Amino acid sequence: MAQNLMEHCNQYDDFLSRPCTLVNGPIIVGAGPSGLAVAAGLCQRGVPFVILERTDCISSLWQRRTYDRLKLHLPKQFCQLPDLPFPDCYPEYPSKDQFVEYLESYAARFAISPRFDHSVRSAKYDDAAGLWRVTAVVAGSEVVEYIGRWLVVATGENAEKVVPELEGLLDEFGRDVTHVCDYKSGERYRGKRVIVVGCGNSGMEISLDLCDHNASPSMVVRDSVHVLPREVMGKSTFELAVLLLKWLPLRVVDKVLLVLARAVLGNVAKFGLKRPSAGPLELKNTRGRTPVLDTGALAKIKSGEIKVVPGIKRFSPGKAELVNGQILDADAVILATGYRSNVPLWLQGCDFFSKDGMPTSAFPNGWKGTRGVYAVGFTRRGLSGVASDAVRIADDIGMAWQQETKLGKRRSCLTPF
Repeated sequence: MAQNLMEHCNQYDDFLSRPCTLVNGPIIVGAGPSGLAVAAGLCQRGVPFVILERTDCISSLWQRRTYDRLKLHLPKQFCQLPDLPFPDCYPEYPSKDQFVEYLESYAARFAISPRFDHSVRSAKYDDAAGLWRVTAVVAGSEVVEYIGRWLVVATGENAEKVVPELEGLLDEFGRDVTHVCDYKSGERYRGKRVIVVGCGNSGMEISLDLCDHNASPSMVVRDSVHVLPREVMGKSTFELAVLLLKWLPLRVVDKVLLVLARAVLGNVAKFGLKRPSAGPLELKNTRGRTPVLDTGALAKIKSGEIKVVPGIKRFSPGKAELVNGQILDADAVILATGYRSNVPLWLQGCDFFSKDGMPTSAFPNGWKGTRGVYAVGFTRRGLSGVASDAVRIADDIGMAWQQETKLGKRRSCLTPF
């Protein structure tokens, strides 16, 4: 196979005015948990690979774009990567720093060495050669190309920040505006009035963090949202849901979860948190909307320390007018508006992904496309989905690589007439 790659690379040398690297295995784009999990599986199967990472570290989302108080929302047994459990000394919900430490030990355990500062600009399948051609910019200057039989898209669902249509209106605000990816702690907002746009897990936790630093947050809730207790009688709500799904239909499990949520949290609608008509698991599976697992924000909402307000109509200097006509005075705005896939920006001519950068086939069938392309980290099921897809991908590529390697050895042993 390496010989075939060399022939195709030489064929294009005159056409390409950039370095050409041959990969006798898959090209993995992204060195987050998804890319690392696939790489570890390939290592154990003896398959060579390269990982291209646009930043200078593994899992840059966790290391560079998360707030200090962040912890895993699910118990650690549901978040570990294949073939390496979390240390026993870690708590049930590891902190951000503990998770990064775990990922670094994971990369070291399997001798995974990504090629950092490689920002992929395009990936396209060459029909004539039967190979993937991936172009990357190294450290913002040199352009290089990688050629290989397989492409693993591991950039995940959260590659780029989402800024809502409020962006243009925010020009009128004239004060501090920050996306959640740049928020670290509430210390810099101490004593300030802060509008938090978004009521997902990040919006809730940042509002709680602001309260803990004596700021005054107003959380914008423009849509309905499911809020569930993180635990019920000491048992993880997620773990309980997984157990119930083994015996009951999803809609029945949703009803059980909502009954438990009402018993533990009360009627959250009277605090401005209206529940959607679809159940939390149904909504997660069909639209990718994750329910909020409460870690203390709801108590602050009930006490009035976190104010829940409707959507914003317009901004003016130091103020926000809400859709109900109320005027809020504010010193800062934090956009807890989430992230999205960036696959459409660089993957070309591939109908395996939709326009929103997600696989066109839903879980559990969204891990493999045609012509040697794979996707990991797009299940909308967090790290547990990453682990299951990574194993499938490593197994599939491993079998194909062994077959092609054996075939190549047989051909090299043939004696010509």
